[in-house]
Amino acid sequence: MLPISNKTSGCVMEAIKQLQETYSEHFSEVFKTITTGNGSEFADLSELEKMADTLVYYAHPYTSCDKGTVERHNGLIRRFIPKGKRIDDFTGQQISDVETWCNCLPRKVLGYKTPDEIFEEEIDRIYQATA
Repeated sequence: MLPISNKTSGCVMEAIKQLQETYSEHFSEVFKTITTGNGSEFADLSELEKMADTLVYYAHPYTSCDKGTVERHNGLIRRFIPKGKRIDDFTGQQISDVETWCNCLPRKVLGYKTPDEIFEEEIDRIYQATA
Protein backbone atom coordinates (compact mmCIF):
# COMPACT_ATOMS: atom_id res chain seq x y z
CA MET A 1 0.00 0.00 0.00
CA LEU A 2 1.58 3.23 -1.13
CA PRO A 3 0.27 6.63 -0.10
CA ILE A 4 -0.66 9.07 -2.84
CA SER A 5 -1.53 12.72 -2.25
CA ASN A 6 -4.68 12.64 -4.40
CA LYS A 7 -6.64 10.53 -6.86
CA THR A 8 -4.99 11.72 -10.08
CA SER A 9 -3.19 9.82 -12.80
CA GLY A 10 -0.02 11.79 -12.04
CA CYS A 11 0.01 10.64 -8.42
CA VAL A 12 -0.61 7.03 -9.45
CA MET A 13 2.30 7.22 -11.89
CA GLU A 14 4.52 8.66 -9.14
CA ALA A 15 3.70 5.63 -6.99
CA ILE A 16 4.55 3.35 -9.93
CA LYS A 17 7.87 5.17 -10.34
CA GLN A 18 8.61 4.55 -6.64
CA LEU A 19 8.06 0.84 -7.28
CA GLN A 20 10.32 1.01 -10.33
CA GLU A 21 13.07 2.54 -8.22
CA THR A 22 12.60 -0.13 -5.53
CA TYR A 23 12.85 -3.07 -7.94
CA SER A 24 15.06 -1.33 -10.55
CA GLU A 25 16.02 -3.72 -13.35
CA HIS A 26 13.72 -6.42 -11.92
CA PHE A 27 10.55 -4.29 -12.06
CA SER A 28 9.17 -5.99 -15.18
CA GLU A 29 9.80 -9.42 -13.68
CA VAL A 30 8.08 -8.53 -10.42
CA PHE A 31 5.20 -6.75 -12.15
CA LYS A 32 4.59 -8.75 -15.33
CA THR A 33 1.04 -7.44 -15.61
CA ILE A 34 -1.14 -4.90 -13.84
CA THR A 35 -4.92 -5.15 -14.03
CA THR A 36 -6.84 -2.08 -13.00
CA GLY A 37 -10.22 -0.44 -13.12
CA ASN A 38 -11.25 2.25 -15.58
CA GLY A 39 -11.02 5.29 -13.31
CA SER A 40 -9.30 8.41 -14.60
CA GLU A 41 -6.56 7.91 -11.98
CA PHE A 42 -5.31 4.96 -14.07
CA ALA A 43 -5.38 6.80 -17.41
CA ASP A 44 -1.60 7.16 -17.67
CA LEU A 45 -0.78 3.53 -16.86
CA SER A 46 -0.68 2.73 -20.56
CA GLU A 47 2.55 4.76 -20.57
CA LEU A 48 4.02 2.07 -18.34
CA GLU A 49 4.06 -0.34 -21.27
CA LYS A 50 6.43 2.06 -23.03
CA MET A 51 8.71 2.39 -19.97
CA ALA A 52 8.82 -1.29 -18.99
CA ASP A 53 7.90 -4.77 -20.18
CA THR A 54 4.83 -4.70 -17.94
CA LEU A 55 1.47 -5.23 -19.61
CA VAL A 56 -1.47 -3.17 -18.38
CA TYR A 57 -4.99 -4.56 -18.57
CA TYR A 58 -8.10 -2.53 -17.92
CA ALA A 59 -11.05 -4.43 -16.46
CA HIS A 60 -14.37 -4.28 -18.27
CA PRO A 61 -16.68 -1.64 -16.80
CA TYR A 62 -18.73 -2.93 -13.86
CA THR A 63 -17.01 -6.31 -14.05
CA SER A 64 -15.16 -6.69 -10.77
CA CYS A 65 -14.65 -10.41 -11.52
CA ASP A 66 -11.96 -9.35 -14.04
CA LYS A 67 -9.78 -8.68 -11.00
CA GLY A 68 -11.31 -10.94 -8.39
CA THR A 69 -8.23 -11.41 -6.19
CA VAL A 70 -7.69 -7.65 -6.06
CA GLU A 71 -11.34 -7.10 -5.14
CA ARG A 72 -11.06 -9.70 -2.38
CA HIS A 73 -7.97 -7.93 -1.02
CA ASN A 74 -9.78 -4.57 -1.19
CA GLY A 75 -12.66 -6.12 0.77
CA LEU A 76 -10.24 -7.16 3.49
CA ILE A 77 -8.81 -3.64 3.64
CA ARG A 78 -12.35 -2.24 3.93
CA ARG A 79 -12.80 -4.15 7.21
CA PHE A 80 -10.42 -1.62 8.71
CA ILE A 81 -10.73 1.37 6.38
CA PRO A 82 -14.40 1.70 5.41
CA LYS A 83 -15.35 3.18 2.05
CA GLY A 84 -16.08 6.89 2.40
CA LYS A 85 -13.78 7.27 5.41
CA ARG A 86 -10.95 9.74 4.87
CA ILE A 87 -7.59 8.02 4.65
CA ASP A 88 -6.15 11.07 6.45
CA ASP A 89 -7.99 9.84 9.56
CA PHE A 90 -5.57 6.90 9.79
CA THR A 91 -1.95 7.01 10.85
CA GLY A 92 0.82 5.52 8.76
CA GLN A 93 1.22 2.84 11.43
CA GLN A 94 -2.48 1.91 11.25
CA ILE A 95 -2.28 1.56 7.48
CA SER A 96 0.90 -0.48 7.78
CA ASP A 97 -0.84 -2.75 10.31
CA VAL A 98 -3.75 -3.31 7.87
CA GLU A 99 -1.29 -4.09 5.08
CA THR A 100 0.58 -6.58 7.27
CA TRP A 101 -2.63 -8.27 8.39
CA CYS A 102 -3.91 -8.62 4.81
CA ASN A 103 -0.62 -9.94 3.47
CA CYS A 104 -0.23 -12.47 6.29
CA LEU A 105 -3.70 -13.98 5.86
CA PRO A 106 -3.63 -17.40 4.15
CA ARG A 107 -5.72 -17.56 0.95
CA LYS A 108 -7.42 -20.54 -0.62
CA VAL A 109 -6.53 -19.23 -4.10
CA LEU A 110 -2.85 -19.40 -3.06
CA GLY A 111 -3.05 -22.96 -1.76
CA TYR A 112 -3.48 -21.60 1.77
CA LYS A 113 -0.19 -19.76 1.64
CA THR A 114 -0.07 -16.07 2.46
CA PRO A 115 0.51 -13.35 -0.14
CA ASP A 116 3.77 -12.56 1.70
CA GLU A 117 4.97 -16.15 1.33
CA ILE A 118 4.16 -16.28 -2.38
CA PHE A 119 5.74 -12.88 -3.01
CA GLU A 120 8.94 -13.80 -1.15
CA GLU A 121 9.21 -17.08 -3.08
CA GLU A 122 8.85 -15.18 -6.36
CA ILE A 123 11.35 -12.48 -5.36
CA ASP A 124 13.85 -15.18 -4.35
CA ARG A 125 13.34 -16.90 -7.71
CA ILE A 126 13.84 -13.66 -9.65
CA TYR A 127 16.98 -12.61 -7.80
CA GLN A 128 18.51 -16.11 -7.86
CA ALA A 129 18.04 -16.29 -11.62
CA THR A 130 20.15 -13.17 -12.06
CA ALA A 131 22.85 -14.11 -9.55
